[in-house]
Amino acid sequence: MTNTVTWSEGALETVNGLALVTGVAYAVLAARRNRLCWIAGAVSSVCAAVLAGLNKLPMQAGLQVFYVAMSVYGWWSWKRSVSEGELLVGVWPLRWHLGAALLLAVLSLFSAWWLRPANVSAWPLLDSLTTWFSLLATWLAARARIENWLYWVVINAVMVFLFYVQEVWGMALLSVFLMVIAVGGFMGWRRRLRLQGAPA
Repeated sequence: MTNTVTWSEGALETVNGLALVTGVAYAVLAARRNRLCWIAGAVSSVCAAVLAGLNKLPMQAGLQVFYVAMSVYGWWSWKRSVSEGELLVGVWPLRWHLGAALLLAVLSLFSAWWLRPANVSAWPLLDSLTTWFSLLATWLAARARIENWLYWVVINAVMVFLFYVQEVWGMALLSVFLMVIAVGGFMGWRRRLRLQGAPA
């Protein structure tokens, strides 16, 4: 019985470590416009879905399953968009950002209202906002839209705060690292956009 518990704890630590490593690999590879980022992202999301499911967090598990599906779409979309060995970067019109932000704000208010009585989130509104906007940022990344990085900078900044106040120091540090990668990703993609001859 003791060996089973020890093995289970070790397995969970391995899955958690794999989720973190592949999550960082996703961000670094995406910043370099390397299509392998979607494989790393899928592995990270599968691991995170397993961990969320084992910790009785069905909504988070469902979100990670969505990320796996987006990884498949991202891989296909980037492959289709490659021209002469380079991924073409695009922009999203400002009016679409405003419309999406309004919709996601309403959805966040609704989900925060729904989560509050269940007492499953210490910060229901921030938790909801980061979740919904993460979906948008992931979709923009799959479409190779430069603004995805700006969303990730803000999302990870909020996650640093959330993990810090919850005293989850490792995840707070990881969010800082991901925020720095997002800044680098934006700068790199902006340079690529300028080389394509598009305004940035």
